[in-house]
Amino acid sequence: MPGRVRSGILVVDKTRGITSHDVVDQVRRLAGQDEVGHAGTLDPLATGVLVVALGKALKLLEFMESHDKEYEVAVRLGQRTDTDDAEGRVVAESAVPSRDEIEAAAGKLVGEIDQVPPAFSAIRQKGERLYEKARRGEVVEAKARRVRVDEFALLDWAPPVARFRVRCGKGTYVRALARDLGGHVVELRRTASGPFRIDDAAALAEPLDLMPMDAGLMGMAEMRLTTQDARLFENGRMVDLRPPGPLVRVYCGPRFVGIGETSDGKLKPRKVIVE
Repeated sequence: MPGRVRSGILVVDKTRGITSHDVVDQVRRLAGQDEVGHAGTLDPLATGVLVVALGKALKLLEFMESHDKEYEVAVRLGQRTDTDDAEGRVVAESAVPSRDEIEAAAGKLVGEIDQVPPAFSAIRQKGERLYEKARRGEVVEAKARRVRVDEFALLDWAPPVARFRVRCGKGTYVRALARDLGGHVVELRRTASGPFRIDDAAALAEPLDLMPMDAGLMGMAEMRLTTQDARLFENGRMVDLRPPGPLVRVYCGPRFVGIGETSDGKLKPRKVIVE
């Protein structure tokens, strides 16, 4: 008889050289279950915070994908590669800029910007991922996307390598920031994803230290329902209560029952979690 499916959030400190999917496979083996997924893909080169969901927490991944991220990145300036990181082929070289030039260029990449994703990225174009086209040697012309960069701060300068702290919104490619500075990423570490910090992360090992399913949702307002209203909510029915925000965490006593949204001034179930 298979064991009971475990549900919760696991914050993993991903190591260099493996994919995010490799981490999911490892968690599946350790947990003894298939119901595992992750939010916010990290490249094999990158390390740091990878948020993994197990069991019923998979329903909540879409809300954790939108978390703001924080990184520390080392950029080799004066040298561009086709992948925008150290694993690619050098395609262009230029003079290494001064510290003042670096800080000025980085400052222009802060705010709401139009960013062209890397050619080697998982974005789909006509049903195919860009990296699949790039690997065949095709010229990839990715469309610019609006992204948000809150901070791109120079931490250290040891020519030709500059270290930065980056705080950004969903969909921002740090490799593209390095490319637009005229360099490529040599080290990348995600230090935060939403409320999850690197101090919360751990290497994979038994026993898995799961956080509650709602651990990544604390930025949402909350609602507490009576047993009767919770029964309506869990059956997918509208509840005649006005939520305090467009999306809310919903509880019945201490029990997390899902995420609700505002519809015609009432509470409408968006995601129902029934244990």
